[in-house]
Amino acid sequence: MKKKKIAIVSDHAGYFLKEKILSYLIKEKHDVKDLGCTSEETVDYPDFGHPLANTVSAGEYEMGISICGTGNGINMTVNKHPGIRSALCWNEEISRLARAHNDANICALPGRFISESEAYLIVKTFINTSFEGGRHQRRIDKISLKMY
Repeated sequence: MKKKKIAIVSDHAGYFLKEKILSYLIKEKHDVKDLGCTSEETVDYPDFGHPLANTVSAGEYEMGISICGTGNGINMTVNKHPGIRSALCWNEEISRLARAHNDANICALPGRFISESEAYLIVKTFINTSFEGGRHQRRIDKISLKMY
């Protein structure tokens, strides 16, 4: 497995799972940047989603992982940024297809709806799946609003 540069964030609802995934990624020897949050104290997910999207969009980190209660709010937030293709991943197959077909660069996780073991499998799959290109690239090229 090629080691990646990965940034990770969560809100309070995803904090516990973020800490577990962070430890896993470090153990796997990835270059990981934790951009917060730092406790289970209530915070607003956009305050962490925007910095994550900025760092991935700027190319400072290859991939991102974001976690909030449902995964939806933080996913919506990061997808507002140019060059970000974040996918809400709740199982291994969705994670694999997000990378293979959509070249997703941020994996959004629903912290309150998946187990720790499911999260590890989703993240491992996301990191290790390559983009297939081909017909999928044509579709990705049409995502940006500047084309319409």
